[in-house]
Amino acid sequence: MIAFEYILLVISVLILISISISKLSENLGLPSLVLFLAVGMLAGSDGPGKIYFDNVYLAQYVGMVALVFILFSGGLETKWREVKPIMWSAFSLSTVGVLVTTVVMGLFIHYFLGLTLIEGFLIGAIISSTDAAAVFSSLRARGTSLKGKMKPLLELESGSNDPTAIILTIILIQVLQTEEVSFLKTFLFLVMQLGLGAIIGYGSGHVLAFAFNKFKFSYPSLYPVFAIAAAVFVYAAAASLHASGILAVYICAVVLGNNEFIQKKSLIRFFDGLALLGQILMFLTLGLLVYPSQLYNIIGIGLILSAVLIFLARPIGVFISLVRSGLKLREKGFVSWVGLRGAVPIILATFPLTAGLEIGPYIFNLVFFITLTSALIQGWSIPLAARFFRVRGKDVTEKRILIEMTDSVKTNNDLLDLIIPENSQVVGKTLAELNLPPESLITVIYRDNDYVVPSGGSILEEGDTILVLVNKDNLDTVKNIFTKMKKQKN
Repeated sequence: MIAFEYILLVISVLILISISISKLSENLGLPSLVLFLAVGMLAGSDGPGKIYFDNVYLAQYVGMVALVFILFSGGLETKWREVKPIMWSAFSLSTVGVLVTTVVMGLFIHYFLGLTLIEGFLIGAIISSTDAAAVFSSLRARGTSLKGKMKPLLELESGSNDPTAIILTIILIQVLQTEEVSFLKTFLFLVMQLGLGAIIGYGSGHVLAFAFNKFKFSYPSLYPVFAIAAAVFVYAAAASLHASGILAVYICAVVLGNNEFIQKKSLIRFFDGLALLGQILMFLTLGLLVYPSQLYNIIGIGLILSAVLIFLARPIGVFISLVRSGLKLREKGFVSWVGLRGAVPIILATFPLTAGLEIGPYIFNLVFFITLTSALIQGWSIPLAARFFRVRGKDVTEKRILIEMTDSVKTNNDLLDLIIPENSQVVGKTLAELNLPPESLITVIYRDNDYVVPSGGSILEEGDTILVLVNKDNLDTVKNIFTKMKKQKN
């Protein structure tokens, strides 16, 4: 029996190593998941660490819990104003796009590898979802921003396509186990998972926003504890009702994040850290689970399937699902290229293992290799692709001013920190020309790594971070003033 202290020591050392080398990820322009997986593989039984780990159930549980917090964190920072114009495009990508990718990959695997059609579809479903964390860690590593609708579209797609992939995986495993399928039951299962999951998420988001403002906890530290328990409850409650817990958690966080509530800014920062910890633990665990020596036999097949996924299946899925989106050809091309695979495919690859399928180990190793290949090939090249497809915006290092109003004081005012976007109508204007509503005051301007004391003659520039003291009744008005774009000249 291994001493508990030794287990804690190993876990803490692996986390510290992962955090320490995350800077290397930024310098190389690679998604951090690659390095976190590498640390886990090196620490595993095939690596110098010689840590034996083969508990598939534990890896699956760790992955799902981490995914709950990752999606909750992402949902809190999803701005409804930004995602509303591309909501249906993202929904089409996360449903039709996933289905088309599954079918294309399934057919290729069936005819090329000789697996049964259902086994091919199963592998296609497992690798059909994209990973938001992988995409934007690559963008942040190079300081790359995106123009127009690209960033919210990719964020919303990545946050909402996991349930479709999970549902397809579960259905196809059941078909392999029973060798029969009822299309009516399958359709009802999909409706229950997606429909009920969305309803539970939407309702619970409003309930949580009300609860945060209604409950006046004596200790501010109770708010993040309450939020953690609430996120887990939403997931578990939805899953217990045979709905998609993942979708429910994400929608709940989106609704909550677009409401004003007590301790909002501190809660967002807290979940940022919790999501990062979840990513590290998840990738370390999955890295420990894989045996690199078993990957040698599938390198050739894995490279072929990665190429088919990147250059054929993903583009076909994107172009079909976005046929009526109004996006330009080059924008669709960029969306096709940034379909990085990440945590969810590897977690889903453990499902055939826990289901006892004979092909389970083969699927796990193949999916792991494809995910790693996708991150390595596409991850470092995203900034180049953004430039090639002409969707790259002005590179801006975002600086958030870590000042906020304390909730111990009852006030109708709030501190709003904003980054002046590219082509905003306020660029080049003085503060006196903004015509801000009453009870609104710009208190700080952060520019070029320095704080500027504002005056009526101060001129705003792209990339400025400003701190505005504003009456809560005027929040939307003030936001619109700074985020409204200049009219394009014909």
